[in-house]
Amino acid sequence: MSESQVNPDDLSVEQIEDNPWGEPPPGSTRLVESVHRLRRRPVRDLEPEDLRVLISQQVGLDPLVPRVLTQLEVDPLLEGDFYPGDVLVAVLKVPAAYWSAHPDQRTRLERVIASVDEPDLKADIETFHAANPM
Repeated sequence: MSESQVNPDDLSVEQIEDNPWGEPPPGSTRLVESVHRLRRRPVRDLEPEDLRVLISQQVGLDPLVPRVLTQLEVDPLLEGDFYPGDVLVAVLKVPAAYWSAHPDQRTRLERVIASVDEPDLKADIETFHAANPM
């Protein structure tokens, strides 16, 4: 397969962004070590919890948010390791500047939010709307 035929899902966030971080600094927390490791994993191999971690740390947003939105469109309460909807909550905390730069993805997220009828997520959704007025 030529370079022009590489499937983006076969690449890692590190490869997509063309920004190798190297090894985590000595004495790093488990979270920092995890983020470094997950950035090197092919995107297709990232589980919901991996996506939740990376997005909550605002790492790899450009390649990962569209992928996560596709998964949330199928299952708005996609669950990482904590509770149903924790992946959506991570997405809701993506900075407003990202949504301003990607209005098509904001529209997709609004459709996901509209399909959620989960009282436990209401405060997170309200916070998102307050920080990201239409």
